[in-house]
Amino acid sequence: MLAAVEDVLVGAGYAMLPVPADDESQTRLLTTSLRAGEDIDDDVAVVVSTSGTTGTPKGAMLTAAALRASADATHRRLGGSGRWLLALPAYHIAGLQVLVRSVIAAESAFQPNARSPKGAIGPMQLMPETAKDLGVDPHDPAQNVDAGTRYLRDLLQRYDYGLWHALAAYNAGPGAVDKYRGVPPYRETRNYVNRIDRAYKQ
Repeated sequence: MLAAVEDVLVGAGYAMLPVPADDESQTRLLTTSLRAGEDIDDDVAVVVSTSGTTGTPKGAMLTAAALRASADATHRRLGGSGRWLLALPAYHIAGLQVLVRSVIAAESAFQPNARSPKGAIGPMQLMPETAKDLGVDPHDPAQNVDAGTRYLRDLLQRYDYGLWHALAAYNAGPGAVDKYRGVPPYRETRNYVNRIDRAYKQ
């Protein structure tokens, strides 16, 4: 699910319709009532169901920009990164928003001008060399989030969607992960991976 969220945040691939992995009847209800497989506007990143408490679930069509704006607005309202409880399944609109906020919060606590002692820049903490390779201005928050999410998606693909390997490579570099054949024994990297994993699972 995390990899799919990262893809939709940058507008990659097809629009996503999250469904439960272990409930065939609910999956059938959602795919039927929300007309999965039919044509949809190109800018729609995700169609996510309402809880359906008033009857048949409705589908909210959201763009990647809308998902990012929601995460940013929540951050501003809470006055910080905070922690969120995933009280609804991730295939409901409220549950999906928790995953999006976790991804962004873990990198920079939503600080657009964040700068690490090692020189990483912006919300997704891009190193200048990485930003140059990705063809973006790391000081522009929108370009920073777009490039950082694309880079993380590439790392997930490189490590067969192994979340810990991809996060470790994002933090310490792919060379370190390849050298140690997994999360390298660096305290900073291990803390980083654990922090994001905890935020994502809460």
